[in-house]
Amino acid sequence: MSISSSALLVELNISVWPASKLDREITDKVNSDASAVRGASQTKKNLFAGTSLRKDISDFAARVRLYHNKHTLPWADKGERMLPTALFMDYKQTMNGFEQTFDMMCNNFFIEYPRLVAEAPANLGSMYKAEDYPDLTDVRLKFGFKRTVKPVPEAGDFRLDIPAYDLEEMRAEFTKQHENKLAEAMREPWERLHKMLVGMSEKLTDVDGDDSKKRYHDTLISNPIELCGLLTKLNVTNDPKLEEARRQLELTMLGADIESIKEDKQSRVDLKSKVDAILGKFDW
Repeated sequence: MSISSSALLVELNISVWPASKLDREITDKVNSDASAVRGASQTKKNLFAGTSLRKDISDFAARVRLYHNKHTLPWADKGERMLPTALFMDYKQTMNGFEQTFDMMCNNFFIEYPRLVAEAPANLGSMYKAEDYPDLTDVRLKFGFKRTVKPVPEAGDFRLDIPAYDLEEMRAEFTKQHENKLAEAMREPWERLHKMLVGMSEKLTDVDGDDSKKRYHDTLISNPIELCGLLTKLNVTNDPKLEEARRQLELTMLGADIESIKEDKQSRVDLKSKVDAILGKFDW
């Protein structure tokens, strides 16, 4: 199966108005009061201090980007990421829901905008300036949620009226870049797995011989199990070594019980030993 059959390219662009403004007067005063040179500090004012409506949108956008990055692999510097076709339907359904929620939150902010602007003088005091608040029409343009999906290009798809030698040279360069991008993309699943194993090993290591200093949460079990399920779909090149490492972690987690880990030191020692064995077996 070619990579164009097992993956797509997706790009996510979410824009949220920062709604912050550099206050030069306050900045100059702070620097002067501190006997500091100009530019030593900057004071930015939150145009909507006293309400979380805009910040809630920003926080939600961050969660969407986190989901997007978790379920895709790097591809291009400009923002495109590779989405395994095995994840496409779940990704599409989830992102559709995210977009609806984003639009709802934005519309609520737009409805409340006149009231928030009216309350700004009381919330900002002498820092308030009417010119910091654009018309609602302009504010709407500062928020956006856009996704683009396209196939991974194939090296052989060249239809150019140029000499055969130049065409072949171009195809070879494209193939080289394509392979480099794919290799870079496939480093990320390995890095995620390695980070998970190292984190588990460190967590399961006693602190100066006193394991009572550590707290063990359900995520010590659920996170690696979740990652094992995700890696089966992120392995778009069917890398046998990645699958072997994933499978070993999956087998390691079978029967793992958080209560035993909390209460029984030997359970922690045994689990750490298995995790360390995986770390020592593969060339990370």
